[in-house]
Amino acid sequence: MFGPNIAALAAGRSVIGVDLQSHGRTPAVDRPMCFETMADDVAALIRHLGHEQADVMGFSLGAGVALRTAIQHPSSVRKLVLVSWPFKRDGWHPEMVAGFDAMGPEIAEPMKQTPMYEVYREIAPRVEDWPILVAQVTGLVKLDYDWTDEVRGLPMPVMIVVGDADGLPPSHAVEFFELLGGGRRDASWDRSGMTRHGLAILPRLTHYDIDVAPILATSVASFLDET
Repeated sequence: MFGPNIAALAAGRSVIGVDLQSHGRTPAVDRPMCFETMADDVAALIRHLGHEQADVMGFSLGAGVALRTAIQHPSSVRKLVLVSWPFKRDGWHPEMVAGFDAMGPEIAEPMKQTPMYEVYREIAPRVEDWPILVAQVTGLVKLDYDWTDEVRGLPMPVMIVVGDADGLPPSHAVEFFELLGGGRRDASWDRSGMTRHGLAILPRLTHYDIDVAPILATSVASFLDET
């Protein structure tokens, strides 16, 4: 999903690329798809690979999983980067919510004409599981959520990244940043008023290209490298 940004981020750090439940190289599993269980998966993977902590970054649905990982397993997350994701479902533009509500398992067949299916077909262990993935994802995006209170309590530095023409308005990203304590005062000449958090609204990017735009890695790397 991150295209050339994976190599750019890996230039200065080790990158663990995760295929979530039923996605990509991860076989389809017969359990309901929800953010909470996939967050447990990510935390278990970090431990399985022998790490006490990792920086966790996600885009879109993956950012929802990243956020739940930070909420449920804060000791496993050093820094958190959320790309194109609201902290509550009605943070999306109304047309995005309407699109989520209109999707169902029946779109599996027409979606075989998309680049997404072409990538899945190349790497999935069982390409015939495509309808399972589609059914699970279309069910997940219909679920309501509002994680306002849990966001306020996040202990790690968080970076919010959206495009200025994203599936959620820039104003929601600002609200998200403010929930974390950011943007409330001038930081002063000595940066003494800075919070640990970051906000990036990237110009001329949409929900459909922000993940592969080179400016994403540039923005994120500077946040991850800060001490």
